[in-house]
Amino acid sequence: MKNREEAIDYCLSFKDAYVDYPFRDKNWTLMRHAKNRKVFAWIFEKNDHIWINVKCEPGFLDFWRHKYTSVVPAFHLNKDHWNSIILDGTVPDEDIYDMIKQSYMLTKTK
Repeated sequence: MKNREEAIDYCLSFKDAYVDYPFRDKNWTLMRHAKNRKVFAWIFEKNDHIWINVKCEPGFLDFWRHKYTSVVPAFHLNKDHWNSIILDGTVPDEDIYDMIKQSYMLTKTK
């Protein structure tokens, strides 16, 4: 995954997901659940890279942060629940997909 469009397209592959631009700053793309409006991915550009904030289970926060230097405590969100994935080519697509899917599942209506 290399750019914002690929990230958005993958997020839209989940049931009842939609794109939202709720801020005046159009740099922020939010991916939400239609039923509860909860955000499962925050997509934005920072330092010449696309970043994706995803929610993680507590045990996985540090796992991903230790596995990849491009997975860091979330920019602009609660660092005890969210990670940022920096799309710099060092995190394999499969792991990016897993993190986004986990975020989708954690924010889905139960």
